[in-house]
Amino acid sequence: MQRKKNPQADLRKYSSLMFALGLCLVLFISWQAIELKSYERQYDLESLNIDDDDDEEIPITEQIKTPPPPPPPPAPEIIEIVEDEEEIEETIIESTETDQEEIVEEVEVMEEEMDMDIPFAIIEDVPLFPGCERVPKSERRKCFQEQIQKHIIKNFRYPEIAQEMGIQGRVFVQFMIGKDGNISGIRTRGPDKNLEKEANRIISKLPKMTPGKQRGRPVRVPFSIPVTFKLN
Repeated sequence: MQRKKNPQADLRKYSSLMFALGLCLVLFISWQAIELKSYERQYDLESLNIDDDDDEEIPITEQIKTPPPPPPPPAPEIIEIVEDEEEIEETIIESTETDQEEIVEEVEVMEEEMDMDIPFAIIEDVPLFPGCERVPKSERRKCFQEQIQKHIIKNFRYPEIAQEMGIQGRVFVQFMIGKDGNISGIRTRGPDKNLEKEANRIISKLPKMTPGKQRGRPVRVPFSIPVTFKLN
């Protein structure tokens, strides 16, 4: 007689499932064991000891007020009577003012010693070009300038070298009319030395003039004029 097995009691068909569950459980336990960390707890006993601070007693201090010192006793008033027996010397202050006549004399001496140049535009009495003596005082300035222009035109001569080279331009000339009426200190500034030399020659030929006057005294008078060189 053969034994019959109950198919429901056969556990071999669950062996693979049980093996997989067991393997998963072992892996989970191993993973938790690896990830597990332990920390050492350390406590500072001194920092945790709070009872000492509570037991500290603060002493009670009392501020002692010192009274201010008493005021000094008033000094007795002593009045001394001094007899006025000393003689006081009087100081005499002499007047430093000068008479009007002395001031006028000093100003006149200073004006004589002053040696200055008065520009043509502001001088009281302009220098007189020969021929302008009979002209009214209000027109002497204009007469002087016209006579200067006539003198330049009369004595003008264009340098041959400048003509050949085609040089032209304006030369500014400045000169001084001295206290004696003579011309001096001629200075020129222009585009070419030949033109400057010719302008110097023209001005040096000016005649002797009556000197200009400031407050009735002869003075030096600077004067400037342009000389134009132009080729036709």
